Amino acid sequence: MDKDIMQSIAELDEMVKSLRQDKLVDPHREERFDDEEEESAFSIKHGAYVRVSDDSMRAWVWLNPPGDGEDYYSRSLIKTFLEENGIVTGFHESNIAAIAKKHVYEREILVARGAEPDEGKDGYYEFFFDTSDKRKPSVREDGTVDYSSMSSLSNVNAGDVIARYHHSTPSRNGYDVYGNEIPIKPPKELPPLKGRGFKNDRNPDEYIATESGKIDYVDGRIDIKNVHEIHGDVDLVTGKVEFYGDVHITGNVSAGVLVRASRNLTIDGVVEAATLYAGGDVVLARGMQGAGKGKIIAKGDVSAEFLEFTNVEAEGTVRSNSIINSNVSAGNMVIAEGRKGTIIGGNVRGLLGLTAQTVGTEKEARTVVSCGYSQEDYDNYLASFTKESDIQRYLSEVVERMTRIVKEKRAGTEINPEASEAELEILNERKDEFFEKLDQVKADKEKLAAIIEKGKGSMVIINDKIYRGTVISIEGTNFAVKDNTCYMRYRNEAGKIVGEVIVYN
Repeated sequence: MDKDIMQSIAELDEMVKSLRQDKLVDPHREERFDDEEEESAFSIKHGAYVRVSDDSMRAWVWLNPPGDGEDYYSRSLIKTFLEENGIVTGFHESNIAAIAKKHVYEREILVARGAEPDEGKDGYYEFFFDTSDKRKPSVREDGTVDYSSMSSLSNVNAGDVIARYHHSTPSRNGYDVYGNEIPIKPPKELPPLKGRGFKNDRNPDEYIATESGKIDYVDGRIDIKNVHEIHGDVDLVTGKVEFYGDVHITGNVSAGVLVRASRNLTIDGVVEAATLYAGGDVVLARGMQGAGKGKIIAKGDVSAEFLEFTNVEAEGTVRSNSIINSNVSAGNMVIAEGRKGTIIGGNVRGLLGLTAQTVGTEKEARTVVSCGYSQEDYDNYLASFTKESDIQRYLSEVVERMTRIVKEKRAGTEINPEASEAELEILNERKDEFFEKLDQVKADKEKLAAIIEKGKGSMVIINDKIYRGTVISIEGTNFAVKDNTCYMRYRNEAGKIVGEVIVYN
Protein backbone atom coordinates (compact mmCIF):
# COMPACT_ATOMS: atom_id res chain seq x y z
CA MET A 1 0.00 0.00 0.00
CA ASP A 2 1.20 3.53 -0.75
CA LYS A 3 3.21 5.06 2.12
CA ASP A 4 1.24 8.32 2.01
CA ILE A 5 -2.03 6.46 2.38
CA MET A 6 -0.63 4.43 5.27
CA GLN A 7 0.49 7.62 7.00
CA SER A 8 -2.92 9.23 6.45
CA ILE A 9 -4.67 6.21 7.95
CA ALA A 10 -2.35 6.28 10.97
CA GLU A 11 -3.04 9.97 11.51
CA LEU A 12 -6.77 9.30 11.19
CA ASP A 13 -6.56 6.55 13.83
CA GLU A 14 -4.78 8.91 16.20
CA MET A 15 -7.43 11.57 15.66
CA VAL A 16 -10.21 9.07 16.37
CA LYS A 17 -8.45 7.93 19.54
CA SER A 18 -8.04 11.51 20.70
CA LEU A 19 -11.70 12.24 19.96
CA ARG A 20 -12.84 9.24 22.01
CA GLN A 21 -10.53 10.05 24.87
CA ASP A 22 -11.97 13.61 25.14
CA LYS A 23 -15.57 12.47 24.77
CA LEU A 24 -17.85 13.93 27.45
CA VAL A 25 -19.82 11.27 29.25
CA ASP A 26 -22.86 11.92 31.41
CA PRO A 27 -21.90 10.38 34.82
CA HIS A 28 -25.56 9.44 35.35
CA ARG A 29 -25.90 7.56 32.05
CA GLU A 30 -25.04 3.88 32.04
CA GLU A 31 -22.91 3.23 29.00
CA ARG A 32 -20.08 0.80 28.25
CA PHE A 33 -17.33 1.29 25.73
CA ASP A 34 -16.74 -1.23 22.98
CA ASP A 35 -13.55 -3.22 22.51
CA GLU A 36 -11.93 -0.54 20.33
CA GLU A 37 -12.31 2.02 23.11
CA GLU A 38 -10.85 -0.40 25.64
CA GLU A 39 -7.61 -0.32 23.64
CA SER A 40 -7.15 3.45 24.16
CA ALA A 41 -3.90 4.87 25.51
CA PHE A 42 -5.43 5.31 28.96
CA SER A 43 -6.68 1.76 29.20
CA ILE A 44 -5.29 -0.46 31.94
CA LYS A 45 -8.09 -3.03 32.02
CA HIS A 46 -11.73 -3.25 31.14
CA GLY A 47 -11.73 0.17 29.34
CA ALA A 48 -10.77 2.39 32.33
CA TYR A 49 -9.58 5.85 31.36
CA VAL A 50 -8.89 9.34 32.67
CA ARG A 51 -10.17 12.48 30.95
CA VAL A 52 -8.74 15.94 31.67
CA SER A 53 -10.39 19.26 30.81
CA ASP A 54 -8.78 21.50 28.20
CA ASP A 55 -7.51 23.89 30.87
CA SER A 56 -6.06 20.97 32.90
CA MET A 57 -8.02 22.12 35.94
CA ARG A 58 -10.33 19.07 36.29
CA ALA A 59 -9.95 15.33 35.81
CA TRP A 60 -12.57 12.56 35.59
CA VAL A 61 -12.16 8.78 35.74
CA TRP A 62 -14.21 6.06 34.07
CA LEU A 63 -14.02 2.60 35.57
CA ASN A 64 -15.77 -0.51 34.29
CA PRO A 65 -16.53 -3.27 36.80
CA PRO A 66 -13.66 -5.65 37.60
CA GLY A 67 -13.66 -8.96 35.81
CA ASP A 68 -14.88 -12.21 37.35
CA GLY A 69 -12.73 -13.21 40.31
CA GLU A 70 -10.99 -9.81 40.49
CA ASP A 71 -11.02 -7.57 43.56
CA TYR A 72 -12.92 -4.28 43.59
CA TYR A 73 -10.78 -1.17 43.02
CA SER A 74 -9.42 0.29 46.26
CA ARG A 75 -8.71 3.98 46.95
CA SER A 76 -4.97 3.43 46.66
CA LEU A 77 -5.36 1.54 43.38
CA ILE A 78 -7.51 4.30 41.92
CA LYS A 79 -5.02 7.00 42.98
CA THR A 80 -2.17 4.95 41.59
CA PHE A 81 -4.05 4.73 38.30
CA LEU A 82 -4.54 8.52 38.34
CA GLU A 83 -0.86 9.16 39.10
CA GLU A 84 0.13 6.82 36.26
CA ASN A 85 -1.88 9.11 34.01
CA GLY A 86 -0.15 12.24 35.35
CA ILE A 87 -2.80 13.38 37.86
CA VAL A 88 -0.80 14.25 40.98
CA THR A 89 -2.59 17.11 42.78
CA GLY A 90 -6.06 18.28 43.79
CA PHE A 91 -7.50 14.81 44.48
CA HIS A 92 -11.22 14.79 45.27
CA GLU A 93 -10.82 12.43 48.20
CA SER A 94 -14.54 11.99 48.97
CA ASN A 95 -15.38 11.05 45.36
CA ILE A 96 -12.47 8.60 45.19
CA ALA A 97 -13.57 7.04 48.48
CA ALA A 98 -17.15 6.76 47.17
CA ILE A 99 -15.97 4.96 44.03
CA ALA A 100 -14.00 2.47 46.11
CA LYS A 101 -16.66 1.96 48.79
CA LYS A 102 -19.83 2.02 46.70
CA HIS A 103 -18.31 0.50 43.56
CA VAL A 104 -19.37 3.36 41.30
CA TYR A 105 -18.58 2.23 37.76
CA GLU A 106 -19.53 2.93 34.17
CA ARG A 107 -19.76 6.71 34.56
CA GLU A 108 -17.35 9.63 34.66
CA ILE A 109 -16.60 10.78 38.19
CA LEU A 110 -14.72 13.96 39.08
CA VAL A 111 -11.57 12.82 40.90
CA ALA A 112 -9.29 15.87 40.84
CA ARG A 113 -9.63 19.60 40.68
CA GLY A 114 -6.90 22.21 40.34
CA ALA A 115 -6.87 25.47 42.28
CA GLU A 116 -7.34 28.81 40.55
CA PRO A 117 -4.80 31.43 41.60
CA ASP A 118 -5.95 33.91 44.23
CA GLU A 119 -5.04 37.39 43.05
CA GLY A 120 -5.29 38.84 46.51
CA LYS A 121 -6.18 42.52 46.71
CA ASP A 122 -4.14 45.65 46.23
CA GLY A 123 -3.86 48.08 49.09
CA TYR A 124 -6.32 50.95 48.93
CA TYR A 125 -7.40 54.11 50.71
CA GLU A 126 -10.86 54.60 52.15
CA PHE A 127 -11.70 58.29 52.03
CA PHE A 128 -14.25 59.96 54.27
CA PHE A 129 -14.82 62.97 52.01
CA ASP A 130 -15.82 63.57 48.39
CA THR A 131 -12.78 62.92 46.20
CA SER A 132 -14.46 63.62 42.84
CA ASP A 133 -12.81 66.22 40.63
CA LYS A 134 -14.79 69.45 41.01
CA ARG A 135 -12.45 71.34 38.69
CA LYS A 136 -14.30 70.09 35.59
CA PRO A 137 -17.85 71.28 34.88
CA SER A 138 -20.63 68.92 33.85
CA VAL A 139 -22.61 69.20 30.63
CA ARG A 140 -26.37 69.72 30.78
CA GLU A 141 -28.85 67.85 28.58
CA ASP A 142 -29.26 70.92 26.34
CA GLY A 143 -25.51 70.92 25.64
CA THR A 144 -24.58 73.93 27.77
CA VAL A 145 -21.95 73.62 30.47
CA ASP A 146 -22.99 73.74 34.11
CA TYR A 147 -20.34 75.64 36.07
CA SER A 148 -22.35 75.37 39.28
CA SER A 149 -21.13 71.78 39.50
CA MET A 150 -17.66 73.19 40.10
CA SER A 151 -18.67 75.23 43.12
CA SER A 152 -19.20 72.36 45.53
CA LEU A 153 -16.64 72.32 48.32
CA SER A 154 -15.69 69.49 50.63
CA ASN A 155 -15.03 70.75 54.14
CA VAL A 156 -13.58 68.95 57.15
CA ASN A 157 -13.08 69.83 60.79
CA ALA A 158 -9.94 69.44 62.84
CA GLY A 159 -9.88 65.97 64.38
CA ASP A 160 -11.92 64.32 61.61
CA VAL A 161 -10.64 61.03 60.21
CA ILE A 162 -10.22 61.85 56.52
CA ALA A 163 -8.67 58.63 55.20
CA ARG A 164 -7.83 55.10 56.29
CA TYR A 165 -5.40 52.77 54.52
CA HIS A 166 -6.27 49.11 54.01
CA HIS A 167 -3.23 46.94 53.36
CA SER A 168 -3.11 44.43 50.56
CA THR A 169 -4.21 40.85 51.09
CA PRO A 170 -1.69 38.19 49.98
CA SER A 171 -2.04 36.42 46.66
CA ARG A 172 -1.65 32.67 46.13
CA ASN A 173 -0.40 30.80 43.10
CA GLY A 174 -2.70 28.19 41.62
CA TYR A 175 -2.01 24.75 40.21
CA ASP A 176 -3.56 22.31 37.76
CA VAL A 177 -4.21 18.58 38.20
CA TYR A 178 -0.80 17.82 36.67
CA GLY A 179 0.89 19.74 39.48
CA ASN A 180 1.90 22.66 37.28
CA GLU A 181 1.99 25.95 39.18
CA ILE A 182 -0.10 28.86 37.90
CA PRO A 183 1.77 32.00 39.00
CA ILE A 184 0.04 35.25 39.89
CA LYS A 185 1.48 38.72 40.40
CA PRO A 186 1.75 39.82 44.03
CA PRO A 187 -0.62 42.63 45.08
CA LYS A 188 0.62 46.21 45.29
CA GLU A 189 0.87 48.51 48.26
CA LEU A 190 0.23 52.25 47.87
CA PRO A 191 2.66 54.91 49.09
CA PRO A 192 1.68 57.08 52.07
CA LEU A 193 -0.49 60.10 51.33
CA LYS A 194 1.28 63.41 50.92
CA GLY A 195 0.03 66.91 51.56
CA ARG A 196 -0.70 69.19 54.47
CA GLY A 197 -3.29 69.84 57.12
CA PHE A 198 -3.35 66.29 58.53
CA LYS A 199 -1.31 63.83 60.57
CA ASN A 200 -0.92 60.07 60.96
CA ASP A 201 1.72 59.85 63.70
CA ARG A 202 -0.34 57.74 66.11
CA ASN A 203 -1.49 55.28 63.49
CA PRO A 204 0.32 55.38 60.12
CA ASP A 205 -2.78 53.92 58.43
CA GLU A 206 -5.19 56.56 59.74
CA TYR A 207 -5.08 60.16 58.58
CA ILE A 208 -6.60 62.83 60.82
CA ALA A 209 -7.25 66.50 59.94
CA THR A 210 -5.25 68.94 62.05
CA GLU A 211 -7.20 71.99 60.90
CA SER A 212 -10.64 72.89 59.63
CA GLY A 213 -11.18 73.98 56.06
CA LYS A 214 -11.61 72.93 52.47
CA ILE A 215 -10.10 69.56 51.55
CA ASP A 216 -8.77 68.67 48.09
CA TYR A 217 -7.45 65.35 46.81
CA VAL A 218 -5.47 65.41 43.57
CA ASP A 219 -2.90 62.84 42.35
CA GLY A 220 -2.40 61.19 45.71
CA ARG A 221 -2.04 64.47 47.59
CA ILE A 222 -4.41 65.83 50.23
CA ASP A 223 -4.49 69.53 51.04
CA ILE A 224 -6.65 71.07 53.74
CA LYS A 225 -6.90 74.80 53.22
CA ASN A 226 -8.61 77.57 55.08
CA VAL A 227 -11.95 78.55 53.55
CA HIS A 228 -13.90 81.71 54.23
CA GLU A 229 -17.58 81.07 53.47
CA ILE A 230 -20.14 83.86 53.12
CA HIS A 231 -23.71 82.59 53.12
CA GLY A 232 -25.82 85.01 51.14
CA ASP A 233 -25.18 88.12 49.05
CA VAL A 234 -22.23 90.49 49.22
CA ASP A 235 -22.95 94.17 48.58
CA LEU A 236 -21.47 97.58 49.41
CA VAL A 237 -22.87 97.30 52.93
CA THR A 238 -20.85 94.15 53.43
CA GLY A 239 -17.82 95.92 51.99
CA LYS A 240 -14.76 94.32 50.53
CA VAL A 241 -13.93 90.69 51.19
CA GLU A 242 -10.26 89.80 51.65
CA PHE A 243 -9.08 86.42 52.92
CA TYR A 244 -5.82 84.52 53.00
CA GLY A 245 -7.15 81.25 51.65
CA ASP A 246 -10.20 80.16 49.68
CA VAL A 247 -13.36 82.28 49.52
CA HIS A 248 -16.81 80.81 48.86
CA ILE A 249 -19.79 83.15 48.41
CA THR A 250 -23.14 81.40 48.13
CA GLY A 251 -25.13 84.43 46.95
CA ASN A 252 -24.75 87.31 44.49
CA VAL A 253 -22.02 89.96 44.41
CA SER A 254 -23.13 93.54 43.78
CA ALA A 255 -21.41 96.24 41.73
CA GLY A 256 -18.52 98.07 43.35
CA VAL A 257 -17.56 95.21 45.68
CA LEU A 258 -13.93 94.07 45.93
CA VAL A 259 -13.28 90.39 46.63
CA ARG A 260 -9.71 89.19 47.09
CA ALA A 261 -8.72 85.56 47.79
CA SER A 262 -5.15 84.38 48.08
CA ARG A 263 -6.21 81.01 46.73
CA ASN A 264 -9.44 80.01 44.93
CA LEU A 265 -12.63 82.08 44.66
CA THR A 266 -16.03 80.47 44.14
CA ILE A 267 -19.27 82.46 43.73
CA ASP A 268 -22.57 80.63 43.36
CA GLY A 269 -24.70 83.65 42.34
CA VAL A 270 -24.52 86.35 39.69
CA VAL A 271 -21.68 88.88 39.84
CA GLU A 272 -22.26 92.48 38.80
CA ALA A 273 -19.57 95.13 38.13
CA ALA A 274 -17.32 93.95 40.94
CA THR A 275 -13.56 93.43 41.10
CA LEU A 276 -12.34 89.90 41.76
CA TYR A 277 -8.77 88.85 42.54
CA ALA A 278 -7.65 85.26 43.10
CA GLY A 279 -4.26 83.69 43.65
CA GLY A 280 -5.75 80.48 42.22
CA ASP A 281 -8.89 79.75 40.21
CA VAL A 282 -12.12 81.74 39.88
CA VAL A 283 -15.37 79.81 39.45
CA LEU A 284 -18.58 81.76 38.75
CA ALA A 285 -21.42 79.27 38.81
CA ARG A 286 -23.79 81.78 37.22
CA GLY A 287 -21.62 84.37 35.51
CA MET A 288 -20.73 88.05 35.50
CA GLN A 289 -22.49 91.12 34.11
CA GLY A 290 -19.62 93.55 34.36
CA ALA A 291 -21.20 96.64 32.72
CA GLY A 292 -17.76 97.43 31.26
CA LYS A 293 -16.28 97.98 34.74
CA GLY A 294 -16.27 94.48 36.17
CA LYS A 295 -12.84 92.91 36.43
CA ILE A 296 -11.46 89.42 37.09
CA ILE A 297 -7.75 88.84 37.71
CA ALA A 298 -6.65 85.28 38.44
CA LYS A 299 -3.35 83.44 38.73
CA GLY A 300 -5.14 80.25 37.69
CA ASP A 301 -8.18 79.45 35.54
CA VAL A 302 -11.44 81.36 35.19
CA SER A 303 -14.68 79.43 34.63
CA ALA A 304 -18.04 81.18 34.28
CA GLU A 305 -21.54 80.45 33.02
CA PHE A 306 -21.30 83.70 31.04
CA LEU A 307 -19.10 86.79 30.81
CA GLU A 308 -20.78 90.01 29.67
CA PHE A 309 -19.05 93.39 29.44
CA THR A 310 -16.29 92.08 31.69
CA ASN A 311 -12.51 92.43 31.71
CA VAL A 312 -10.67 89.20 32.44
CA GLU A 313 -6.97 88.51 32.95
CA ALA A 314 -6.07 84.91 33.73
CA GLU A 315 -2.70 83.18 33.73
CA GLY A 316 -4.48 79.88 33.07
CA THR A 317 -7.47 78.99 30.87
CA VAL A 318 -10.75 80.92 30.53
CA ARG A 319 -13.87 78.80 29.93
CA SER A 320 -17.45 79.98 29.45
CA ASN A 321 -20.67 79.19 27.62
CA SER A 322 -20.75 82.72 26.21
CA ILE A 323 -18.39 85.70 26.15
CA ILE A 324 -20.23 88.87 25.16
CA ASN A 325 -18.56 92.28 24.60
CA SER A 326 -15.74 91.43 26.97
CA ASN A 327 -11.98 91.86 26.93
CA VAL A 328 -10.41 88.55 27.85
CA SER A 329 -6.75 87.59 28.07
CA ALA A 330 -5.68 84.05 29.00
CA GLY A 331 -2.16 82.77 29.47
CA ASN A 332 -3.30 79.38 28.21
CA MET A 333 -6.52 78.77 26.26
CA VAL A 334 -9.83 80.52 25.80
CA ILE A 335 -12.62 77.98 25.38
CA ALA A 336 -16.18 79.01 24.57
CA GLU A 337 -17.73 75.61 25.15
CA GLY A 338 -21.08 73.90 25.34
CA ARG A 339 -23.79 73.82 22.70
CA LYS A 340 -23.68 77.61 22.24
CA GLY A 341 -20.00 78.35 22.88
CA THR A 342 -20.41 81.93 21.69
CA ILE A 343 -18.01 84.87 21.44
CA ILE A 344 -19.63 88.13 20.37
CA GLY A 345 -17.91 91.51 20.42
CA GLY A 346 -14.91 92.57 22.45
CA ASN A 347 -11.34 91.36 22.26
CA VAL A 348 -10.68 87.77 23.32
CA ARG A 349 -7.20 86.29 23.37
CA GLY A 350 -5.76 82.93 24.40
CA LEU A 351 -1.98 82.71 24.23
CA LEU A 352 -2.03 78.97 23.50
CA GLY A 353 -5.12 79.11 21.31
CA LEU A 354 -8.84 79.83 21.14
CA THR A 355 -11.75 77.46 20.54
CA ALA A 356 -15.40 78.42 20.08
CA GLN A 357 -18.60 77.16 18.52
CA THR A 358 -19.70 80.52 17.13
CA VAL A 359 -17.87 83.83 16.73
CA GLY A 360 -19.60 87.09 15.76
CA THR A 361 -23.21 87.68 14.65
CA GLU A 362 -25.25 88.21 11.49
CA LYS A 363 -25.22 91.94 12.34
CA GLU A 364 -21.43 91.94 11.86
CA ALA A 365 -20.59 92.97 15.41
CA ARG A 366 -16.88 93.70 15.48
CA THR A 367 -15.29 90.80 17.31
CA VAL A 368 -11.54 90.27 17.68
CA VAL A 369 -10.30 86.79 18.52
CA SER A 370 -6.59 86.20 18.79
CA CYS A 371 -3.93 83.78 19.93
CA GLY A 372 -0.17 83.71 20.23
CA TYR A 373 1.78 86.86 20.97
CA SER A 374 0.40 90.25 19.95
CA GLN A 375 2.09 92.84 17.77
CA GLU A 376 2.48 94.94 20.92
CA ASP A 377 4.30 92.06 22.63
CA TYR A 378 6.69 91.73 19.70
CA ASP A 379 7.29 95.50 19.46
CA ASN A 380 7.98 95.71 23.19
CA TYR A 381 10.35 92.75 22.92
CA LEU A 382 12.38 94.51 20.21
CA ALA A 383 12.29 97.79 22.15
CA SER A 384 13.65 96.04 25.25
CA PHE A 385 16.99 95.48 23.49
CA THR A 386 17.32 99.21 22.84
CA LYS A 387 16.34 100.03 26.42
CA GLU A 388 18.84 97.53 27.79
CA SER A 389 21.61 98.95 25.60
CA ASP A 390 20.82 102.55 26.58
CA ILE A 391 20.77 101.76 30.30
CA GLN A 392 24.05 99.87 30.06
CA ARG A 393 25.59 102.88 28.28
CA TYR A 394 24.32 105.31 30.94
CA LEU A 395 25.50 102.94 33.67
CA SER A 396 28.93 102.70 32.06
CA GLU A 397 29.21 106.51 31.94
CA VAL A 398 28.25 106.82 35.62
CA VAL A 399 30.73 104.13 36.68
CA GLU A 400 33.46 105.74 34.58
CA ARG A 401 32.85 109.17 36.20
CA MET A 402 32.80 107.62 39.70
CA THR A 403 36.07 105.82 38.99
CA ARG A 404 37.69 109.10 37.90
CA ILE A 405 36.59 110.89 41.09
CA VAL A 406 37.85 108.05 43.31
CA LYS A 407 41.24 108.08 41.56
CA GLU A 408 41.50 111.86 42.05
CA LYS A 409 40.66 111.48 45.74
CA ARG A 410 43.34 108.82 46.20
CA ALA A 411 45.89 110.89 44.34
CA GLY A 412 44.95 114.08 46.22
CA THR A 413 44.46 115.97 42.97
CA GLU A 414 40.83 116.88 43.40
CA ILE A 415 40.16 120.61 43.25
CA ASN A 416 37.08 120.72 45.50
CA PRO A 417 36.89 117.69 47.86
CA GLU A 418 33.45 118.59 49.22
CA ALA A 419 31.95 118.98 45.74
CA SER A 420 33.60 115.71 44.63
CA GLU A 421 32.16 113.87 47.65
CA ALA A 422 28.67 115.24 46.96
CA GLU A 423 28.91 114.33 43.26
CA LEU A 424 30.13 110.83 44.17
CA GLU A 425 27.11 110.32 46.42
CA ILE A 426 24.71 111.44 43.66
CA LEU A 427 26.41 109.21 41.10
CA ASN A 428 26.23 106.24 43.46
CA GLU A 429 22.46 106.72 43.79
CA ARG A 430 22.10 106.96 40.00
CA LYS A 431 24.18 103.81 39.62
CA ASP A 432 21.80 101.91 41.91
CA GLU A 433 18.80 103.26 39.98
CA PHE A 434 20.29 102.15 36.67
CA PHE A 435 20.98 98.68 38.06
CA GLU A 436 17.35 98.40 39.17
CA LYS A 437 16.14 99.57 35.75
CA LEU A 438 18.48 97.14 34.02
CA ASP A 439 17.19 94.23 36.12
CA GLN A 440 13.60 95.23 35.33
CA VAL A 441 14.25 95.54 31.58
CA LYS A 442 15.96 92.14 31.54
CA ALA A 443 13.04 90.59 33.43
CA ASP A 444 10.53 92.16 31.02
CA LYS A 445 12.56 90.98 28.04
CA GLU A 446 12.67 87.41 29.36
CA LYS A 447 8.93 87.49 30.04
CA LEU A 448 8.18 88.74 26.53
CA ALA A 449 10.50 86.15 25.03
CA ALA A 450 8.65 83.43 26.96
CA ILE A 451 5.30 84.75 25.72
CA ILE A 452 6.49 84.78 22.12
CA GLU A 453 7.88 81.27 22.38
CA LYS A 454 4.84 79.90 24.20
CA GLY A 455 2.41 81.30 21.63
CA LYS A 456 4.14 79.83 18.58
CA GLY A 457 1.96 77.44 16.62
CA SER A 458 -1.28 78.46 18.35
CA MET A 459 -4.55 78.31 16.40
CA VAL A 460 -8.07 79.71 16.36
CA ILE A 461 -10.59 76.90 15.94
CA ILE A 462 -14.26 77.54 15.09
CA ASN A 463 -16.40 74.41 15.43
CA ASP A 464 -19.52 75.95 13.90
CA LYS A 465 -20.04 79.47 12.49
CA ILE A 466 -17.82 82.53 12.14
CA TYR A 467 -19.42 85.71 10.84
CA ARG A 468 -18.24 88.58 8.68
CA GLY A 469 -16.92 91.43 10.81
CA THR A 470 -14.71 89.16 12.88
CA VAL A 471 -11.00 89.93 13.03
CA ILE A 472 -8.58 87.08 13.64
CA SER A 473 -5.14 87.94 15.00
CA ILE A 474 -2.47 85.25 15.29
CA GLU A 475 1.13 86.00 16.30
CA GLY A 476 0.77 89.68 15.48
CA THR A 477 -0.85 89.21 12.05
CA ASN A 478 -4.45 90.30 11.50
CA PHE A 479 -7.06 88.85 9.15
CA ALA A 480 -10.57 90.23 8.58
CA VAL A 481 -13.25 87.66 7.83
CA LYS A 482 -15.05 88.93 4.73
CA ASP A 483 -17.71 86.25 4.35
CA ASN A 484 -19.73 84.12 6.73
CA THR A 485 -18.28 80.64 6.94
CA CYS A 486 -18.11 77.66 9.28
CA TYR A 487 -15.93 74.83 10.59
CA MET A 488 -12.60 76.59 10.21
CA ARG A 489 -9.15 76.36 11.69
CA TYR A 490 -6.80 79.36 11.40
CA ARG A 491 -3.04 79.56 11.95
CA ASN A 492 -0.09 81.80 11.06
CA GLU A 493 2.21 80.56 8.33
CA ALA A 494 5.22 82.77 7.60
CA GLY A 495 3.37 85.94 8.60
CA LYS A 496 0.16 85.09 6.76
CA ILE A 497 -3.15 83.85 8.27
CA VAL A 498 -4.12 80.58 6.65
CA GLY A 499 -7.57 79.05 7.10
CA GLU A 500 -8.53 75.44 6.47
CA VAL A 501 -11.83 73.61 6.69
CA ILE A 502 -12.27 71.21 9.63
CA VAL A 503 -13.40 67.81 8.36
CA TYR A 504 -15.40 65.69 10.81
CA ASN A 505 -15.43 61.98 10.16
